[in-house]
Amino acid sequence: MRSIWNGAISFGLVSIPIKLVNATENHSVSFRQIHVEDGGRIRYRKVCELDGEEVAPAEIGKAYEDADGTMIPITDEDLGKLPLPTAKTIEIVAFVPADAIDPLQMDAAYYLSANGVPAAKPYTLLREALKRSRKVALAKYALRGRERLGMLRVVGDVIAMHGLLWPDEIRAPEGVAPESDVTVRDAELDLADALMDTLGEVDMDSLHDDYREAVEEMIAAKASGEVPEPAEKGSSGGGKVIDLIAALESSVRAAKEARGEEGEGGEENGGENGEGERPVAGVTSISDRKASGGSRKKAASGSGSGGSDSGGSGSGSGAAKKSAAKSTAKKASAKKPPAKKAASNKGTAKKAAAKKSPAKKQSTAKSGTSRKRASA
Repeated sequence: MRSIWNGAISFGLVSIPIKLVNATENHSVSFRQIHVEDGGRIRYRKVCELDGEEVAPAEIGKAYEDADGTMIPITDEDLGKLPLPTAKTIEIVAFVPADAIDPLQMDAAYYLSANGVPAAKPYTLLREALKRSRKVALAKYALRGRERLGMLRVVGDVIAMHGLLWPDEIRAPEGVAPESDVTVRDAELDLADALMDTLGEVDMDSLHDDYREAVEEMIAAKASGEVPEPAEKGSSGGGKVIDLIAALESSVRAAKEARGEEGEGGEENGGENGEGERPVAGVTSISDRKASGGSRKKAASGSGSGGSDSGGSGSGSGAAKKSAAKSTAKKASAKKPPAKKAASNKGTAKKAAAKKSPAKKQSTAKSGTSRKRASA
């Protein structure tokens, strides 16, 4: 990475040569101004107000505008003569706990790199001292023509410096807080705590600029001649909150569903209800219960014997009797022997009758002989 400033850290009598490197970068999509009619580029030219001529950068200097509009020229030589001890030095003035720094003072961030091999040992010493003390260093340094305030802290294996605003540059929050007295109930605080716990923590590396990605996709589509599709508009989140408790409860439910803690249907409860799985309990509204109750009553009346649709005898009961008769006939037919067995039984009966006929003839002959003896 390219350094933007070279100097040294002044740590008591220890001097640590360092290079200042930008720790952040801007990924915002930049646009140019054009003439809408013909697409021509609009440029800004630096023109002198007195003669109307365009001025080259080498001919442009600095000046301070007085209250009456008078311009007081200031040269680099004038600034160089000022007794500025921090012109090329990051001078540490104190070590304080990290929570002593108001985040409102945070400004640009830089990495401090050891400049050369001799700087490695004192650089490492300062880094390890900051780690062990769990403190940050307050320092003064000069950059871009002015003295600034900075905070040095350890990030991984390097020392980072955050530019800080001076305390008198922080505005007091006058007229920002709600003017009326507002009372917050314990139930509302409990729901707010539940929502905070549900949202939980987030991996900072997973956060990204969705708007910038949408702009880049739109630019790519227009560059290829496509018509970009309109993006879906999310809820603005504005408006008046009518019921704070209901809004908090809905927020907790939505956060749980988004994190997959409460599923709908059988997916979150084991999928389909197979063997060895607990059935999924459903929620039925009052209107659904009434509708299901009415359908059960209609089914019961349709199967009764007092229906008027079939002339006094219920069609449902008649159908029930027919089905009962059919089932009885099926049972009886199941008990009957097969046809072949029945035929064999008939044949056996005929043979038995044939065998019994001689006995009948003998009885007839005996009766005739007895009658002859009686007549004699």
